[in-house]
Amino acid sequence: MFTGIVEELGEVVTVERLSDAARLTIRGKLVTSDAGHGDSIAVNGVCLTVVDVLDGDSFTVDVMRETLDRSSIGGLAEGARVNLERAAALSSRLGGHLVQGHVDGTGTILTRTPSANWDVVRISLPDALARYVVEKGSITVDGISLTVSGLGIGEQPAADGNRDWFEVSLIPTTLSLTNLGGAAVGTRVNLEVDVIAKYVERLQQRG
Repeated sequence: MFTGIVEELGEVVTVERLSDAARLTIRGKLVTSDAGHGDSIAVNGVCLTVVDVLDGDSFTVDVMRETLDRSSIGGLAEGARVNLERAAALSSRLGGHLVQGHVDGTGTILTRTPSANWDVVRISLPDALARYVVEKGSITVDGISLTVSGLGIGEQPAADGNRDWFEVSLIPTTLSLTNLGGAAVGTRVNLEVDVIAKYVERLQQRG
């Protein structure tokens, strides 16, 4: 379990493509400082298991085909900047919201509107996830816990086929400490909706 509060902006060191998987080596001195084999680290919002810790500042993870297909992890290349967060400790403050690290789908950055103190970023939203997203609710974008500031439906589908969209407002801290600060229009991002909404829906269906 995670909170969506990014601890460190890491870097992909190597990508080894396998027949039905990939092995990534990622540099992140902070998250690696107390990591060991079997620990969980969220990489751009995807919960991955540490295989090895290397040289005290890097770790390797294995990524199966399903994760590569369902998230943006499959598109990572050497040198890519990634958001990193260690699993939450029971004694820590819950600064964001409950995040599982299980990607529900991907969206595409449609627009960026900068202002003096923040950027408003509009992201496409898959139809299957739209019902779980509400204004002022929480959503995880590339592992970042963010508040939905706007919702809408476009007159025409976006390039990825999605008509629904949502907006988030990125404060200077988010812009400087996460990969969303430099993400351009057209960038594919991982989305995880609030798990509580999915449980409520399931309970209603079973009622």
